[in-house]
Amino acid sequence: MQLVPLSDAAARLNVSTKTLRRRIADGSITGYRIGRLVRVDLEEVTERLLVAIPTVRGAR
Repeated sequence: MQLVPLSDAAARLNVSTKTLRRRIADGSITGYRIGRLVRVDLEEVTERLLVAIPTVRGAR
């Protein structure tokens, strides 16, 4: 488990911190509070937010 600040995870995935906060609120990803700071597990965020887009090629 690699806990990182929301800003680091957002920059790595090219999304906003607001998006990550929304995902924590709706239960899609887990947020960890350390004192006043919120951290996320970078592996979990990557698994849950990166979704492969199926291709239609060849399906005719």
